[in-house]
Amino acid sequence: MRYAVAMTAEVAERSRQHLLRADGQEDVALGLYSISSGRDRTTLILQSLVLPQPNERRVHGNASFSSGYILRAAAHAAKAGRGLVMLHSHPAGRGWQWLSTTDHTTEQGAAHIGVEYTGHPLLGMTLGGADTTWSARLWQHGESPPLWVESVRVVGPVLAVSWNDELRPAAVPTASQVRTVAAWGPTCHANMTRLRTLVVGVGSVGLDVAQRLAATGITDIGVMDPDVVEELNLDRMIGATRGDARRRRHKVDVAMRTMRAAATAAWPRFRSFPISICTPEGLAHALDYDVIFSCVDRPWPRAVLNGIAYADLIPVIDGGLALQTFDDQTMRSGSWRAHTLVPGRPCMACIHQIEPTEVMLDQQGLLDAPDYIEQTGRTPSVGGAPNVAAYSASLSAALLAQFINLAAQPGGQGIPPPLRYLLASHDLHRLEFTSGKHCPYEAGIALGDDRAPLTAAGPQATEERRSRCWRHALAHRIAGVLRSSADKLD
Repeated sequence: MRYAVAMTAEVAERSRQHLLRADGQEDVALGLYSISSGRDRTTLILQSLVLPQPNERRVHGNASFSSGYILRAAAHAAKAGRGLVMLHSHPAGRGWQWLSTTDHTTEQGAAHIGVEYTGHPLLGMTLGGADTTWSARLWQHGESPPLWVESVRVVGPVLAVSWNDELRPAAVPTASQVRTVAAWGPTCHANMTRLRTLVVGVGSVGLDVAQRLAATGITDIGVMDPDVVEELNLDRMIGATRGDARRRRHKVDVAMRTMRAAATAAWPRFRSFPISICTPEGLAHALDYDVIFSCVDRPWPRAVLNGIAYADLIPVIDGGLALQTFDDQTMRSGSWRAHTLVPGRPCMACIHQIEPTEVMLDQQGLLDAPDYIEQTGRTPSVGGAPNVAAYSASLSAALLAQFINLAAQPGGQGIPPPLRYLLASHDLHRLEFTSGKHCPYEAGIALGDDRAPLTAAGPQATEERRSRCWRHALAHRIAGVLRSSADKLD
């Protein structure tokens, strides 16, 4: 099991303002954390701070605190069902900070209080003041030495990750990455290529995104999609072949083949998951990653990913495209949208990328049910919406640009607001949305495992949905045959 720590940019800034004093002395604070349980990684999410009250801590070059302060914070954490966090600063520190003898003794002494009160390990964190690098470790009762985490990520309009080089060393740039490194420098390259990145949905857009991430040098990429290649996919899935369609090869297997061919990292570690994000298993694997690309076109998977972005503090880069035609089947226009979901920015529901009723219908399998489609006058989704390979590449480019803004911050700028491009009028719009007052997704920021349940309780959500659709289709066909027979008898 690997361990990581995450927090919002807002909590990180509040911590920085308290811990980095104008007089250059160390300071201390306590806080609460929630847990996000992935398949191979557990993330501890710093939810909130419990700042000291007068006389609960003293600053004297170093910083010390009273027993009353830690007991108050531990009781607060226990009541909330959270773990206890102890934070302190090294004002002149640069890079990942290790523990001094005094730090070790203090945190180890407090560990038993945190464990006894909350039932969770004590999380110790240090902020290096020279470059605002965070470091963190876990303490069990009486355990020495502590268990160090591999990274601490701060999530907001920019993604700032502090790396434990001993557990997650930077990859050495290869000869094929010279121009890539020249674009953003060796430090940025070392940070970006360490980001564990997941692509959910590897159709026309996701397959292109996955290949380009591999070519960029990202060392750990996962691809998730339960579907197989069909002949109707071949005009958009660049890299899929007629043989893949004949063999009904899983799309993730095609993605693995094309990523390996494009990879520039010396030792790439790619993983495939032929499962749905809407299953508990798919969700657990997704929580092992630092960034997720949402390349799905269904409301239910989008809703699951929307929840992850806020509850688990994993940035989700999402988008979509549409093409419109006239009645004579000539092209009328097209559009694409791209946006990054992080705390502090509106979620997919608030920007009208998903609708709650559509999510519910998708969960019930009704969006593919012929009888429901006929009754409501909807357009069947069989075969998918119109799409063109030459146009879908514009969406994959837009999503990758969002990734660069998030991770590389060109010109010191982070992610833009949601963007929409209109093909016919050649207009790129910055969409101004605000979060809904009672948005359930954004109300669940940093909840971790206490997130609202959206996955299906079953082995394979997509297969269940398909099974329901086949049953609906069969019933619809039988009803049609019976009606036809009755008409003939009349």
